[in-house]
Amino acid sequence: MNWLCVVAGAAIGAPLRYLTDRTLRARYGPAFPWGTFTVNVLGCLVLGLVAGAASAGAASPHTQLFLGTGLCGALTTYSTFGYETWQLAEGRMPLAAAANVVGSVVAGLGAAFLGVAGGEALWG
Repeated sequence: MNWLCVVAGAAIGAPLRYLTDRTLRARYGPAFPWGTFTVNVLGCLVLGLVAGAASAGAASPHTQLFLGTGLCGALTTYSTFGYETWQLAEGRMPLAAAANVVGSVVAGLGAAFLGVAGGEALWG
């Protein structure tokens, strides 16, 4: 049963990641990886909410597997973040590459902390 929770979450997370990237790329162009940035920060927020709910006893193990491992695992992407940052640096856009690194880490950590606090406040 556990693996079904992961597969079901991933079946939602992967297409959501793809569609988010395509939508933001069409709207803002390919100069900055807004799609990857957005899904990574959103994934941090969702995972934080799941962690906060779990610490409050409100998220079952199946919910954690579905949302945390499945959905967030397929939605977020460290490898694409690394590759796109490298592309920015190779394309002689070092400030954009640095902004991607710093912005992703700061926004991701901030979203995770907000998610945990929000989850604990909502379900604690």
